[in-house]
Amino acid sequence: MNQPPRLALLASDTPRAQEAAEAYRAKESFVSPAEAEAVVVLGGDGFMLQTLHNMLDTGRVLPAYGINQGTIGFLMNHPRGNRTLAERVGRARRIAVAPLEMTATTGSGKQESFYAINEVSLLRETRQTARLEVSVNGKVRVPDLACDGILVATPAGSTAYNLSANGPILPLGSNMLALTPISPFRPRRWRGAILPDHYEIDFRVLDPIKRPVAAVADQKELRDIQAVKVRTAPDQALTLLFDPGKSLEERIFAEQFQF
Repeated sequence: MNQPPRLALLASDTPRAQEAAEAYRAKESFVSPAEAEAVVVLGGDGFMLQTLHNMLDTGRVLPAYGINQGTIGFLMNHPRGNRTLAERVGRARRIAVAPLEMTATTGSGKQESFYAINEVSLLRETRQTARLEVSVNGKVRVPDLACDGILVATPAGSTAYNLSANGPILPLGSNMLALTPISPFRPRRWRGAILPDHYEIDFRVLDPIKRPVAAVADQKELRDIQAVKVRTAPDQALTLLFDPGKSLEERIFAEQFQF
């Protein structure tokens, strides 16, 4: 008989999540993340992203089973269920999510790299529009984009900021990325592109002094940006766990039929 998985329990600091954590601890046993085979995450999508980033930073990446104690909970499971957490995790469907790696060069010439599970965004810092050069696999595709910003979204992130910027929804298994401008002014007819996820995308800020730009990888932001390179990092793939019939793939598909 298979042994139930050893679970760690992490909860956001909201009263709702802390109350749920106390109730789960009263009924079930948990171990530390260092001893765990999977982690149960109580909170909303933001806390799930924070947890996944912490695992990437520490190098100990565990399958993550989220239980929604936030608002939307797109990356989470429903809090109600008749089974124990160990049973739910044991039955869960595994979904692999490859993050983006953003390498940004600042005005001082310093380079910094961060991972993004949803999207990498370049955003204007002032009331002046940004002016960006956009290259794909070393070839300039948009020589001068005047806009509020631009983003690269994964399929997992295509229903988040990307969708609000009128970008396309990408099926989870599509192996594609969405390249979506934010409020583009020039060229007026360009509305973005869908790219294979093994392509590299480069952005160069054309007027960084007058029109400064910030780069954001999910929740991490850098300012005074000169250039940004974005690529998929399949060697850093994460695993999300979902109840049967409620997977992230099915949720992304269903979003295409929302009115």
